[in-house]
Amino acid sequence: MEFDENKLRAVFAEALGIPEADVVPTLEYNTIPQWDSLAHMRLIAEIEDAFDIMIDSDDLIDMSSFAISIDIVRKYVDEA
Repeated sequence: MEFDENKLRAVFAEALGIPEADVVPTLEYNTIPQWDSLAHMRLIAEIEDAFDIMIDSDDLIDMSSFAISIDIVRKYVDEA
């Protein structure tokens, strides 16, 4: 599978219940009410399902912005 940033953006929008246009590189965890700790776990689960990957706990914790998420998910997709 090839990494697709637009697919990741769509997963973020769906999981957080926000418009895709709001999913920008500067979007960060806990800076909007929709991205709290519960939503973060739901987001991780949806990313794992969408990309058929398993994100380890260190990366789960590090995934604090959309920009960082791009790098993390790309790493897993490239390894698959």
